[in-house]
Amino acid sequence: MAENQARLLLRKQLKDLSRNPVDGFSAGLVDDSSVFEWNVTIIGPCETLYEGGFFNAIMSFPSDYPNSPPSVRFTSEMWHPNVYPDGRVCISILHAPGDDPNGYELASERWSPVHTVETILISIIAMLSNPNDESPANVDAAKEWRDQRSEFQRKVRRIVRRSQEFA
Repeated sequence: MAENQARLLLRKQLKDLSRNPVDGFSAGLVDDSSVFEWNVTIIGPCETLYEGGFFNAIMSFPSDYPNSPPSVRFTSEMWHPNVYPDGRVCISILHAPGDDPNGYELASERWSPVHTVETILISIIAMLSNPNDESPANVDAAKEWRDQRSEFQRKVRRIVRRSQEFA
């Protein structure tokens, strides 16, 4: 039953995004046979290091969505403190609901069923604009962001150029 509800909700969100596209990203199904796997392209936000880039990702939804969060993994190269080296995005709203066992996040910052594909992708765009190096997923990127900003900027510019070549 939960899977059917998730399927209906995801189809509705896809339809809404098709009818009313949002600046900054595009989204669609990986394969028409499953509504639980989405291809997304995030456009690097203006006035950030990522400006002009086209970053592809896969958004995978659990069968009990929206009670549990999806996962998001960049398939494009990404250098960012809040993106694991394997491309997985690490932001609070993608963490399971409830209290943080490590005490870093408030329950109100974590996943809530009110989030939609749109709010998740807008949060990822905000993450690109404002890295959080206090609780990094990629320690090397966070260290470089803090201590060697020019080297960090050089790497991101290279990634943006590469993303434009494959767009």
